[in-house]
This record gives sequence, structure tokens and C-alpha cells, in this order.
Amino acid sequence: MGMNVTIRRWQLEDAADLAAILDNKNILDNLRDGIPFPYTEADAASFISGCLGAEPDSSYDFAIVADDLVAGAIGVARQANIHRRTAEMGYYVAEGYWGRGVATAAVRLACRYVFDNTDIVRIFAEPFAHNIASCRVLEKAGFLCEGTLRSNAYKNGEVIDMLMYSLIG
Repeated sequence: MGMNVTIRRWQLEDAADLAAILDNKNILDNLRDGIPFPYTEADAASFISGCLGAEPDSSYDFAIVADDLVAGAIGVARQANIHRRTAEMGYYVAEGYWGRGVATAAVRLACRYVFDNTDIVRIFAEPFAHNIASCRVLEKAGFLCEGTLRSNAYKNGEVIDMLMYSLIG
């Protein structure tokens, strides 16, 4: 019997849980730069406030909840101009939930929400090529790998490849 995984809108009361999750170099190493470290409850409250105040229909940001506990974050951001019907997805789960199907369940739920409630037709994600676990999450959720984005990122002092995954709604 697996965990019950849901997604929901962020609440300001989630700040302490979010700070505890994201104050972890093992998670930050797989995310884009610009997230503070150490990551404080004030940082979390600021992020949550931004999500709650985002322009309608520009992004869809959710807390990932596993067995009633905040387990991570997932967001889908609408792109601009000719790409306005595509969106980029990003996510992370607390290290204690790695390998337990939580991220895959959350990706499926977020994609279903976006495809059912918006005019977005394509969701893409760009994990680092070395992040095998995240690539597996996307594949299990039905995403296809469209190719390698060679030398596409500079992270932790090195130039690295990324992969382009997409799901068509």
C-alpha cells in the first residue's frame, strides 16, 4: 500500500515545512541557482507569498502532500509569446521521500490539473542529464525525452548537459 499523494495550493502555514525540506544541499544541487542556502522560514514565506500572489493563469504552483505532510513542491510556468500554450515544470521532494513514488504521483497530478483546466497543450521539463532519478520520474509519468541540451547549464562550477522531456496533453 503506497502513500496517499496529493497536490494543493500553498498556505503560509507551510513555510516551516518548506524551509525544512529545501535547506538541503542534496536537493539544491539538482535545482537552478538563486535559491538561498541556508534556506530559512522567511525565505519559504516569501516564496509562498509569491505563489499566492502570482498573476492568474501564469503559473500553477502546488505543495506536494504525502500522507497529510508537506513533502515537496511542484510548479508549472506558462511560457510567453508563441510558446504561450506550453509550460515548464519543475519539482522537488524532501530527501526522505526519494525513491518512494511521491514525485511521479505529483507530476501526474499536476499535469492532469494543467491539461484539464487550461489551454496549455505541452508541458516540458529540463532535468540535469546526471539526475537519473528525475529523468525516471518524468518517464514513469509519460514524458518523452526529446533530446540532449549539450553544455546547457553551469552548475556548481561545471558545464553540464540537460535533457528535454515533454508531455503533450
